[in-house]
Amino acid sequence: MIIGLTGSIGMGKSAVVAMFADEAVPVFDADATVHRLQGIGGRLVPTIETAFPGTTANGAVDRAKLGAAVFGNDAAIKRLEAIVHPAVGEERAAFLAKHTGQRVVFDVPLLFETGGDRNVDLIVVVSAAPDVQRARVLARTGMTADKFAAILARQTPDAEKRARADHVIHTDTSFDATRAQVRAVLASLEI
Repeated sequence: MIIGLTGSIGMGKSAVVAMFADEAVPVFDADATVHRLQGIGGRLVPTIETAFPGTTANGAVDRAKLGAAVFGNDAAIKRLEAIVHPAVGEERAAFLAKHTGQRVVFDVPLLFETGGDRNVDLIVVVSAAPDVQRARVLARTGMTADKFAAILARQTPDAEKRARADHVIHTDTSFDATRAQVRAVLASLEI
């Protein structure tokens, strides 16, 4: 059973992922995998440097420089995705092989945008009220209203994600209430 977990920026997905992990559900974190692949000694560092010269330093991708090289440039973003997505797919396949026969969570921020929803058995969307989302995102270091708007423009709207979900976990509530929703999702899967 593969649970696809997604949610737009600032929805509280990281907290929900941690709650699934606390319930002993193995989690494949696509973002963490990308960070590892682009980190010091990561296997994508040389390829990214070739495609985007000057975006690496000290054996790792400089995320600020890479972001500046691709931000607002659809062709550059597609070129980067063509490097990153296949590598993440390989890592995901290895994760599945390691956890054969188990319930697992795929934490994929762009689940719908990348077509990943076709590769999961159940979709869980993490959501919060727009004002809560906005406050969370704008509180992040280096975030601006324009950058937030640009990120949202590239993501499937929250309302559409919720409409396509099998379960929605609301995070604009207490941690205990959110944890109860995570447990309810897992309980619904018990046979």
